[in-house]
Amino acid sequence: MAKLIVQGGTPLKGAVKLSGAKNSSYKLMIASLLCPHENRLLNFSRIADVKLVKEILQSLGAKVYSAGERTMFIDSKNLSSSIVPQELGLASRASSMFLAPLLARTQKAIVPLPGGDKIGKRPLGWHFDGLKAMGASIKVKGNILEASCQELHGASFTFPKNSHTGTETLVMAAVLAKGETVIKNAALEPEIDDLINFLNKQGAKINRLNNRVIKINGVKNLKPVIHQVMPDRNEAVSYAIAALVTKGDIILENANKNHLTAFLRSIKKAGGGYEVDGFGIRIFYHKPLKAINVTTKPHPGFMTDWAPLWAVLATQSEGATNLIETIMSSRFQYAKDLTRMGAKISFFDPKPKNPDTFYNFDLKDDQPQNLHGMSIKGKTQLVGKSVKITDIRAGATLTLAGLAAQGQTILSGLDHIDRGYENFAGRLLKLGAKIKRIN
Repeated sequence: MAKLIVQGGTPLKGAVKLSGAKNSSYKLMIASLLCPHENRLLNFSRIADVKLVKEILQSLGAKVYSAGERTMFIDSKNLSSSIVPQELGLASRASSMFLAPLLARTQKAIVPLPGGDKIGKRPLGWHFDGLKAMGASIKVKGNILEASCQELHGASFTFPKNSHTGTETLVMAAVLAKGETVIKNAALEPEIDDLINFLNKQGAKINRLNNRVIKINGVKNLKPVIHQVMPDRNEAVSYAIAALVTKGDIILENANKNHLTAFLRSIKKAGGGYEVDGFGIRIFYHKPLKAINVTTKPHPGFMTDWAPLWAVLATQSEGATNLIETIMSSRFQYAKDLTRMGAKISFFDPKPKNPDTFYNFDLKDDQPQNLHGMSIKGKTQLVGKSVKITDIRAGATLTLAGLAAQGQTILSGLDHIDRGYENFAGRLLKLGAKIKRIN
């Protein structure tokens, strides 16, 4: 079993060029199935999730290959199957998103329910309701989704709560559907606009009427294009916090400040330094950090994926941080290991006046034992321990904790990190970290 060995206490300094966004890359790959020609996608990250989706596309008959650095050529002209292999689909968070392009191209789809991180139930029912409104029939048999349609048609659908992947799924379904589709209470994440820009380049007719309403007029076909994947904002935040918790100074090459507004605002309040220029964003430690309260929200708010990373920063900040999670029903699995490393953490129930509007997950999927508030008292000297990673962001979180800790931290379960980060240990090593990976 591969392990990561981290020796803490070294300030990180240097520059890191951000990879293409994980949460955009594999979705653009899936959307490429809508166009029966060769699309060329640039700035891909070399991560396990991309490799997994590549294997699924190839199993469906698409031709997928690289020809140059960080490129992906995808040609689905000879799409020959509507069945996502169970062993591949169960390992991917993206499996349900194949429903839309397969229904649009072949009028049928057999897809396993998504696997991936176990950080709370995902509201797939909303995705299915939207597809049904567009003419699809969907049956769930065990862990298999069976979908079919005579023809997808336009519809008006309102999401009960913002759904990132739900919005993307319906956008893909509507592009080739007959007539007009209006998606209300749509999500605003930059990755969604990256998908919209990609499809519009191909000839789709997609418009945001306002922030939360998207109108799509179906077209008969799409043309092939060249498109560059947006930079990964989660990767940006990971390296930014690595700079602050080690009292370092890191330049995030090609980072987009418009994708990170809520994070940069929080960094400023906490006393961290940052500078925005043509090169991207520089993050640096220049004075003691102070605790601030953080509540996760849909974009443009503070992203749920950033909260575990911020928990490490909270341990190195003076005062008490109240961290409230409103997006995922069960996101605090990493707290047990942080506590073992010396973090002073307690949990609480935020008790909002109107839970249904305060939380963005479906309350009926919540569990009584889930508490959605975490209080972290700092500043605390973390101490290295042996820990096992449970999900992508927990992996980055515990690695950052190891960088800030005294002594040695040994991490196992690296497959989670590999799903979302390209050569995480190697890139930290180049920034000065005392870190090595043992395979």
